Amino acid sequence: MSFQSSEHDELAQLRARLRELEDRAAITQLVAEYGPAVDSGDAAAAAALWTDDGCYETDPSPLIGARAIADMVDGPLHQAIIGGGAGHILGPVAVTVSGDTAVAVGYSLLVRYSAEDGAFSVFRCSANRWELARADEGWKVVSRRNALLDGNPSARNLLRTGRPA
Repeated sequence: MSFQSSEHDELAQLRARLRELEDRAAITQLVAEYGPAVDSGDAAAAAALWTDDGCYETDPSPLIGARAIADMVDGPLHQAIIGGGAGHILGPVAVTVSGDTAVAVGYSLLVRYSAEDGAFSVFRCSANRWELARADEGWKVVSRRNALLDGNPSARNLLRTGRPA
């Protein structure tokens, strides 16, 4: 192998590693943006994280499409939650990138304020699996599934999916 060929191969490897690091950083940033978007009531910002036909599998029924995400944020239930004091806390995610798709797995908490005693408490603790796709404007959520960590094996199984072996 010639010096020039070796140098070319090394440069190609460095470019690939840099792209993966940039992808991981962008996906981590996208997940981190969810909480502030929904807690500030910014429906447009929350919806912009999803593809137009993306799915958020949550209770009581899945939300299909970016418009449904925006409607949830603007809806009376969500507005009552954030109006009473709440924070959607998303932990670090384990990201696996495969070309133009990726999976991020992690946790989320919904912390709520109680005016009765002035205390905050964890209202929900969930396992999360985010499936993402590279779009012209950056990474977008294709699917987000969450499952309550209430002892049900499906939540633990959700944490196993998408992680590198």
